Amino acid sequence: MRAWADVAYLATTKNLNGGLVARSAAGLPFLLSEGLRVALVPPRLDAPREVTVASVQMRADDEALVFFDEVADAATAQALVGCHVLAPRDAFDPADLEPAGEWASWEGWQVVDAAAGRVGAVARIEEMPLQSLLVVARPDGTEALIPLVDELIAGVDEDARRIDVVLPAGLLDL
Repeated sequence: MRAWADVAYLATTKNLNGGLVARSAAGLPFLLSEGLRVALVPPRLDAPREVTVASVQMRADDEALVFFDEVADAATAQALVGCHVLAPRDAFDPADLEPAGEWASWEGWQVVDAAAGRVGAVARIEEMPLQSLLVVARPDGTEALIPLVDELIAGVDEDARRIDVVLPAGLLDL
């Protein structure tokens, strides 16, 4: 198991004192809290790579204004916009790191492409910094990686445990 979890995304700056609007990542609850030491990826030149959460002011269930001890001005905060916030997994209850949402329990469901037909069964959901991936076990023993984005998901049949997708030409050949 990986030691770090992608828990938030730094969306924008908020004020001149280095505040950043952070949004929870990958369907997780908002997990940043005061005193938590985190890493920022991808690393930026002239900006800290590891920071400590100084304060969190919740704005919505999945969004907060966050201040870090090492970020004291708007220029440094601006350099961090777009970074993902990685936190040590052992800082959380394992249940907090389980993604919420309709796709959280898709393991074992069949994936069917509009053009290619049956692709295989969902082996797991792979959490990546920019998006989640469906890892599909194919009948030939290989795995297909399908970006978990609305544009590719044509429909979900819960009763049949089936996910209909419309994949770009060549995606299954990668």
